[in-house]
Amino acid sequence: MTDCKIINTDTIKGNIHSIETFGSADGPGVRYIVFLKGCNMRCKYCHNPDTWAVQGENWQTPEEVLKQALRYRPYWRDNGGITVSGGEALLQIDFVTELFRQAKAQGVHTCLDTSGNPFTREQPFYDKFLQLMEVTDLFMLDLKQMDPEKHRELTGWDNANILDMARCLSDHGKSMWIRHVLVPGVTDDEEQLKALKDFVDSLQTVERLEILPYHTLGVFKWKELGIPYGLEDVCPPTEEEMLRAKKLLGLA
Repeated sequence: MTDCKIINTDTIKGNIHSIETFGSADGPGVRYIVFLKGCNMRCKYCHNPDTWAVQGENWQTPEEVLKQALRYRPYWRDNGGITVSGGEALLQIDFVTELFRQAKAQGVHTCLDTSGNPFTREQPFYDKFLQLMEVTDLFMLDLKQMDPEKHRELTGWDNANILDMARCLSDHGKSMWIRHVLVPGVTDDEEQLKALKDFVDSLQTVERLEILPYHTLGVFKWKELGIPYGLEDVCPPTEEEMLRAKKLLGLA
C-alpha cells in the first residue's frame, strides 16, 4: 500500500457529463457507466467532443454516484459493475479512486475506460495511480496509434507515456482490455497494426484485444459545437477491411 495521502474525501466531487445505466460495450456484463467531463486530447474521430470541456454544473460526490449505481445492481448479476469513462477519467483521479474504493467495499466490479493521456510516473500523480490500481479490477486502454508522430497528428499528443502506462499495468499484474479504432487511411496501415500486435504481445495481462470500426455517429456534435471535422471524407471500414486488420492482429 502506497503512503500517498489522497485529499480529504469530504471535498471530493466528480464533474459528471452523463450516465448510462445499462451499458454493454464498456466492460464485462451489464455496466453502470459514469462519463466524466474533461479531456486534453483532440482525437480527429472523437464521437464525444462535448466531453472535452471541463466546465459543468453536475458535480457529485462518490457517495451520491454509488448510491444511484447500486439501484441497478440486480441487473449486473455475476459479471457486471461500474465503469468510469469520459472524456478522460484520469483527469479526475481522486474522484475515481474514492468511488472505486467505496464500490469495492460493496463487492462491486470496477472498470476504468481511459486513453492514458494524463499518465506520468512523476509525483503526486504516480502515487495516486498506484492507489487507483488497487481498487480497479479492469483497465480498458485505447491505443490509437503506435508511431509517436502519427499519434500526435491524430490526437495532438505524443503516446510515450500511454505506452508506459500499459507497461506499468502489466508489471503490476492489472487486467487490461486493449482497444484500437480502425479508421481507413488513418489507423489501418499494416506496419502500425503489426507494431500494435507486437506491443500487446509484450504485455503480460492483456485479456482482450478489440478492433473497433470507426463510425460517424458523433459528427453532428462537432457541427453543433462549431468545431471543424477533419475526417469528412472518411467512411467506416468495410467488412473486408475489418477482417484484414483482425488477421494482422492475430484475431482472425
